[in-house]
Amino acid sequence: MRPHPLSLQARLMAAVIGFVSLILVVVAIITSATLGKTLEDRVQDQLDGMAGVTTALVTDRARVAALHGEALTAEYAMNGRYVPGTSLLLVVSPPDAPPSGIIVTQDARRALPARDLLTLTAAMRGSGDATVTLSGSGSYRVTADRTENGVLVITGLSRAEVQHTMTSLFTVIALATLGGLILLALTTALTISMGLRPLRAVAATASRVAGQPLDRGEVSITERVPDYEADPRTEVGRVGVALNTLLDHVDSSLAARQRNEERMRRFVADASHELRTPLASIRGYSELSLRALTHGHDAATVENTTAALERIQAQSVRMTRLVEDLLLLARLDEGAELVHGDVDLSQLAVEALADAQPTGPEHRWELVAPEEPVAVVGDVGRLHQVVGNLLANARAHTPAGTTITLSVSATAVGAELRVHDDGPGIDPQVRDELFARFARGDVSRARQTGGTGLGLAIAKAIVEGHGGTITVDSAPGDTTFTVRLPRRT
Repeated sequence: MRPHPLSLQARLMAAVIGFVSLILVVVAIITSATLGKTLEDRVQDQLDGMAGVTTALVTDRARVAALHGEALTAEYAMNGRYVPGTSLLLVVSPPDAPPSGIIVTQDARRALPARDLLTLTAAMRGSGDATVTLSGSGSYRVTADRTENGVLVITGLSRAEVQHTMTSLFTVIALATLGGLILLALTTALTISMGLRPLRAVAATASRVAGQPLDRGEVSITERVPDYEADPRTEVGRVGVALNTLLDHVDSSLAARQRNEERMRRFVADASHELRTPLASIRGYSELSLRALTHGHDAATVENTTAALERIQAQSVRMTRLVEDLLLLARLDEGAELVHGDVDLSQLAVEALADAQPTGPEHRWELVAPEEPVAVVGDVGRLHQVVGNLLANARAHTPAGTTITLSVSATAVGAELRVHDDGPGIDPQVRDELFARFARGDVSRARQTGGTGLGLAIAKAIVEGHGGTITVDSAPGDTTFTVRLPRRT
């Protein structure tokens, strides 16, 4: 079973407090060791000075016998070497006599017990320095020296002050460290909590967004990380900025998806409407033909049957053309259906205008093209279809007597083809959706006012397949469709 993971705040606090604790412990050890050595060196310096006086007091055998108890203390004090407030240990061990010694303090003095004397003399048979612990007297720093007449003189200085100072130091360090760590923990917790607040705001915003139903219907994501939490000057704040940017992108994508769904529903409805009419006609005329054949074969019946079959054929052709247009759009969306080659737009414009004139004899047709060829690389058949669709669109949506002008010109980067008319213009309400599939200015979809609404969509798909653009500018009396094609694709 995996352990429960710690939060980021807990891990950061543990790391900071642990690291600082380690630093404080190391500093405490170094400080204590340095101070302890300084104090021990100070005791040693005092001890060295006292040892010289003590040795001088017992330089001959005759005086050793007299230097016991108060006599030794008085003579030592007369030389001014005793440091008030300290404990002094004096031991004299003649070669042929038992050792004697006293402990002197500022207020009292007492003889050393035999056990301590034995401990000292056993430890200090030769000259040197040592630290010994005496029963009932504590720890002493002692030094031994032997006079010329063979007397072993042991002088000691109490380490009680050093130990007291070190104990006080350890207590102060421990309390200061504990208090500092508590203060550090509180400060770190507050700082990390304030620093992670934008991250919690990001998590809260993401959780609220995750709880929204985004799979259907019109969806708008209004949740955002507050601006005061999404400060781009901080690392965590940049996460909030990135999430807001992501949510903006998702919101716009969802809106685009909704528009695509609505366009698809409208497309299906439009396609169904366009197909329903010829299918209904085919069905009706088929039933009429069957009924006529059932009731006889006279001349009237044959004539009615022939007319019905002609209508069936016409509606079949219309439906076939619609299906072919839809298939062409699908293939153009996939990047297919284009065969590139050299195309002379001037010649193409002449042929397209010649094809359009018979269909609109009541209109005036004009061509503006240079004498030299305007060459591009493209699919000549599809580009002819583009020009034909634009001319048919201008003819279908303008009244009789309108002048339709087709112009071709070369540009620095390719070629430009324009279809201009001086008709009533395009309704601003349908201008933005003009190149959408099944877009029509006449919502009634009467056959006399337009086609299926796929002509301009096909033209746009073909032009974009050539790497070009198609735009429209319209005002009453001045409507221009402009096709721009690159010189090479």
